[in-house]
Amino acid sequence: MLTERVINWLDERIDLTGIRHFIAEKTVPVHAHKVWYYMGGMTLFLLIVQVVTGILLLLYYRPSAEEAYESVQFIVSQVQFGWLIRNVHSWSANLLILVAFVHMFSTFFMRAYRKPREITWISGVLLLFLMMTFGFSGYLLPWNELAFFATKVGTGIAGAVPFVGDFLVRFLRGGDDVTGATLTRFYGLHVAVLPMVMTGLLMIHLLLVQRQGMSVPLGVERAVRNGQPLKQMPFFPNYVLRDVLAWYVGLALLAALALFYPWELGTKADAFAPVPAGIRPEWYFLAMFQALKLLPAHILGFEGEMLGVLGFSAAAGLLLFVPFLDRRASEGKANRLLTVAGVLAVVYLVVFTIYGYVAA
Repeated sequence: MLTERVINWLDERIDLTGIRHFIAEKTVPVHAHKVWYYMGGMTLFLLIVQVVTGILLLLYYRPSAEEAYESVQFIVSQVQFGWLIRNVHSWSANLLILVAFVHMFSTFFMRAYRKPREITWISGVLLLFLMMTFGFSGYLLPWNELAFFATKVGTGIAGAVPFVGDFLVRFLRGGDDVTGATLTRFYGLHVAVLPMVMTGLLMIHLLLVQRQGMSVPLGVERAVRNGQPLKQMPFFPNYVLRDVLAWYVGLALLAALALFYPWELGTKADAFAPVPAGIRPEWYFLAMFQALKLLPAHILGFEGEMLGVLGFSAAAGLLLFVPFLDRRASEGKANRLLTVAGVLAVVYLVVFTIYGYVAA
């Protein structure tokens, strides 16, 4: 067969022994919660879709306040299948962050961050933060009215950070206000800086996952310690084929969303236009945005928004270091306090996101 001849040709030149052993020997644990394993693969698939569609959009996009909106308009109206590529890119960006959140919380509740996977958890959480930053920077690029004012609100929140707030706002905006300089800065972040950081961090994360293998829930681990055999399936082809099937489902969902629910372009940004009613950030920042709106102006003599920003920053820091806070997991025991905290976090995100849409 042609495939076999190609593999043998490569084997003679670069020695594929390690890859052959990896494919032949790697296995994946099988248990009642194995469905959550596919969230990581789905996240990777959606990230690949983002890269491919993003490169195609870059062929026509012009990153300036004078031409950005018109270039996107040209893509969706004149470029063949341009509307489809943009819709897939927009929808896959949102699905990517959603699936990444699901992947993170499933990892959290399964205690898959326990020893020796602490660095894997930290790299995964940092990847989630990067994806949200990707979404924030890319949201402005069409230079439409909604994105313009949402970016103005979003970057303004950074001003509540003590001591460095004003510097952060100017750094993000490239000046005192959202202008063409902000667009250029976000474009550079979106297509150069963030992809470079993402590539390095993703390679580390995938290497750690392959090196350490997939974790199992605490109950399964305890059963194995008590002498029960751990059911496993071959990574290739059994697990890979299931992963690819999940990718096909994701691709079908993307196609349906792009076709039946096209991403609206809206009107071009105008700094002198009145702020549209119901302005809000993207959904993955909406829970935080809504919580900050509900805080009183002053709390115990401090600015309410400042305390809110500090609180969310502290929560992000705690999330990063969960493996070092949960000592019981490495002993094979569940930490009920962390479980309750995780459930409350999920409830908060869901309720406040929905509330943000209803209240807008």
